[in-house]
Amino acid sequence: MKWGAIFLVLVLFTAGCVNQAEQKSFDETKKENGGVFLEGKNILMVIAPNNFRDEELMEPKEIFEDAGALVTIASKGTNSAKGMLGAIVTVDKDISEVKAEDYDAVVFVGGSGASVYFNNKTAQNLAIEAYESGKIVAAICIAPSTLANAGILEGKRATAFSSEKKNLENHGAVYTGKNVEADGNIITANGPDAAAEFGQAIAKSLKG
Repeated sequence: MKWGAIFLVLVLFTAGCVNQAEQKSFDETKKENGGVFLEGKNILMVIAPNNFRDEELMEPKEIFEDAGALVTIASKGTNSAKGMLGAIVTVDKDISEVKAEDYDAVVFVGGSGASVYFNNKTAQNLAIEAYESGKIVAAICIAPSTLANAGILEGKRATAFSSEKKNLENHGAVYTGKNVEADGNIITANGPDAAAEFGQAIAKSLKG
């Protein structure tokens, strides 16, 4: 066999290995998600314009998109947002332009910048409208304080970064401190280490 033919065979074999690896990765993702498929689902992820937590956006977003969901990124007053670890993300819509009724889930991403939404009426109303419409309302890290301040955690089991424990309890939440907590249509998580589990919990809840 000539070297050119041998090289072609090697290229085709390598390409096949790559495709198999990609397929394996996709299958493993589906397995991790419990076989969840989210085609036709629309998920809104709300991030701070500066200092959102990178993993808390990227890891759930990947889980949602791998399962077939459409993800929209919203923020406040910017076309691009910057994460605490340096990620630059294109913002699809300003938070003032979004309506809860257009989405199956509204997810508030944490990071130090998420405090910009703690007392933001637009963010609070978005959370309230989503909650009252039976949508999934989720928040991670310090972002559950936005839900607490909106009044939708009263009597609910919830978790968050430890700095937010007192605020959640002051607004009537039952703070559990778990990595991820679900109570009805509200899902909360305590920080970046729980980002993947958080995304999986939301995906499974959307499947129903």
